[in-house]
Amino acid sequence: MKSLLFLQNLGAGEIIIIALVVLLLFGGKKIPELMRGIGKGVRSFKEGINDVEKEIDGVGKEIDSIGKDDKK
Repeated sequence: MKSLLFLQNLGAGEIIIIALVVLLLFGGKKIPELMRGIGKGVRSFKEGINDVEKEIDGVGKEIDSIGKDDKK
């Protein structure tokens, strides 16, 4: 998280300048495609995280049920 600390120092002026540079580099027609691609990537990443969490929960429940069976 230390690499993102520089974002705290950005003001409105700097964000506007960055947005203008992105607009100049990619053009108005490419920006929606770029944002759509970023959105799909973020959605895919979140789905992957959710799948891992479900897998971990499932393994935890299996371990709990095995532990309860052993105690009987």
